[in-house]
Amino acid sequence: MEGYRFIKPLLFVDSNVESSAFSSLNQSISQVISEYKSKGVITSAAVYLKDFEENAWTGINVEEKFKPGSLLKIPELIAFLKMNEKNPGLLDKKYLFNQQLQSDKKPVFTSKSIQLGQSYSVRELLKYMIVHSDNNATFILNSILDIETFKKVFVDLGLDAPDWNASDYPVNVKDVSIFMRALYNASYLSTADSEYAISLLTQSDFKLGVAASLPEGTLFSHKFGEAGDITEKQLHETAIIYLKNRPYLVTIMTKGNSFDTLPEVIKQISGMVYRDFAGQSPQDL
Repeated sequence: MEGYRFIKPLLFVDSNVESSAFSSLNQSISQVISEYKSKGVITSAAVYLKDFEENAWTGINVEEKFKPGSLLKIPELIAFLKMNEKNPGLLDKKYLFNQQLQSDKKPVFTSKSIQLGQSYSVRELLKYMIVHSDNNATFILNSILDIETFKKVFVDLGLDAPDWNASDYPVNVKDVSIFMRALYNASYLSTADSEYAISLLTQSDFKLGVAASLPEGTLFSHKFGEAGDITEKQLHETAIIYLKNRPYLVTIMTKGNSFDTLPEVIKQISGMVYRDFAGQSPQDL
């Protein structure tokens, strides 16, 4: 089905075997990861790459588990759109932000946030959650989220149901990519809801990773996530790049010692993928 800007409705089935067409690119990315590790910039990284037109994929360290952080806001967005299917009008209901989020975790990459004492519709809260990765908006949404619907998103897409009360839900790069693929292929939500969800992801204002690797004007949808503690930092990003005639998905997950250096790793790997898909050398960009 054609005629959509951000999605291509299609049932997707992955081959169990990686495409040999990506062997050279896979090797180059693996080498860059090894170089960053030897310099102490990262302790580990994983990459998943999907060519939508050829239905081909490749991955590096695809089984390694990471803390997803705000990447879990993608399935939460999907869950709310499912809830709205059952209860039309939900997205227009308003909620008062009257209690500041209390958390020991302080996000490093911050943006706009909802204001205390103001009321916001669910639709507005979803935008703040996805576009600005606002934890205050997410705090309100969490309070009205149907947990069973949220869990069902995971199960329906072939993942283990998350424990809502657990402190974390370890994922690998393929797990994260499933949510973006389900939106792109409109295989879980309606075409209208899938298009809406990805339109929010195209507005995400995190500019230090994938965005910094692409030529100005490139259309892409993306979401980042940060996690970690005193001893280890984690930064990830998953993105669909709408390269003309060859759209693709790339998910990059990293572990290291500093949030100051992890965005550059994502930028470099994303840039390598873009140049390979676009058939350009670094000098062309």
